Amino acid sequence: MAWYCSGTTNAELVENLYNEGLIKNDRVKKAMMGVDRAHYAPSRPYSDSPQPIGHGATISAPHMHGHACEYLVDFLKPGSRVLDIGSGSGYLTHVLANLVTDLSPVDGTGGQVIGVDHIPELVDLARANMSKSEQGRKLLDSAKVKFIIADGRLGWREGAPYDAIHVGAAADRLHPLLIEQLRAPGRLFIPVDAENDDGPVSSLAFGGGQFIWVVDKKEDGSVQKEKVFQVSYVPLTDAPKR
Repeated sequence: MAWYCSGTTNAELVENLYNEGLIKNDRVKKAMMGVDRAHYAPSRPYSDSPQPIGHGATISAPHMHGHACEYLVDFLKPGSRVLDIGSGSGYLTHVLANLVTDLSPVDGTGGQVIGVDHIPELVDLARANMSKSEQGRKLLDSAKVKFIIADGRLGWREGAPYDAIHVGAAADRLHPLLIEQLRAPGRLFIPVDAENDDGPVSSLAFGGGQFIWVVDKKEDGSVQKEKVFQVSYVPLTDAPKR
């Protein structure tokens, strides 16, 4: 169904995703409307399909970014702190920033999104992509969006705790450091290789492969994990050898 959603403009793409029910929340729709994918996807930006961005990385299909925002939106309030691991092109980082920041002159919300990638060229690319729009430049200049070169498997402790953590590459397991860096309450959205996950549902029941996990840290600090749907992501690994 997703390929029906491709459009000729950013507005048409997002409207199609909304009409097909792939995004449902009006705040998510508005946030995606506010970020032109042409600034982030080098070819066919309004196609609902993943696109290569170099260095073995991709920008995910728009419907996957929509799914991520839908699962996280209850934790994406003005003032929330968000960690975007595997930030790649910077597109979803920008969308997340639209959900947690206020660019008005008087702003005490303190919302911030930190994008993490282990490939320096992609961190530079994300900054350059965000700089293509006036809003993106304001987010960078105000430090409401920051891009960091780091191993995403370790999170980014300096900015913790986070209300929401999004992981845009497939982890070999549910890394406990990421759960530790969640606020209570907080939510983690992460693709995990089903062969290695340690959740309450056997991977055999799903036939193997990669699956999105939604991990909630409750207000009392307890952790609840749910496997939600199958995906195909590039792996969350070491930076390529030079």
